[in-house]
Amino acid sequence: MKTKTGFGIGFFASVFFLLTIFSFGQTNPGLKVGDIAPDFQLKSTSGKLVSLKDYKNVKGYIVVFTCNTCPYAQAYEQRIIDLHNKMAPMGWPVVAIMPNNPSVQPGDGFDKMVERAKEKKYPFEYVLDEGQKVFPVYGAVRTPHVFLLDKDRKVRYIGGVDDNSEDETLITRRYVEEAIAAVEKGGEPEPNLTKAVGCMIKVKK
Repeated sequence: MKTKTGFGIGFFASVFFLLTIFSFGQTNPGLKVGDIAPDFQLKSTSGKLVSLKDYKNVKGYIVVFTCNTCPYAQAYEQRIIDLHNKMAPMGWPVVAIMPNNPSVQPGDGFDKMVERAKEKKYPFEYVLDEGQKVFPVYGAVRTPHVFLLDKDRKVRYIGGVDDNSEDETLITRRYVEEAIAAVEKGGEPEPNLTKAVGCMIKVKK
């Protein structure tokens, strides 16, 4: 059947389909499980420029987008420290990236990052996504937001650290630890994608 303008229903269906794909792509940017994550070189509170390639003899990387000021990031701070202390000796270090724009969130400026890292004795590198170039490529949207990469930088898991952001005593699933265990056994994490619970990453409007 054709409309009075001569365009058939199939034409409009095709247009709708293409617009749906475009809209989906626009609202779901970033890496997906199975993608190869790009490396980066970012300034760390330790005084170094840090890249994933700098880590030798690792099995993978726990890349966590987090910050100083978000209450959720603060709630997960000790859990992330504990995660690194448990997993880094097994070859899975945490690399923490601060993605917020400091002009929007002054408490997340680099000097404040240095203070926080020293105060809390971070055992991992805490780096600044200067210019906010890394987090959009990865697709991070909240703090904290985890991207588990294997040694080839293949994304194996994306999401939260565990299943209870409010009360650590009520955790029933430790997603990152479970994902690492699955990868080490040659399998696939289940789930490999969960919802990251936290504050939206701050960008300048």
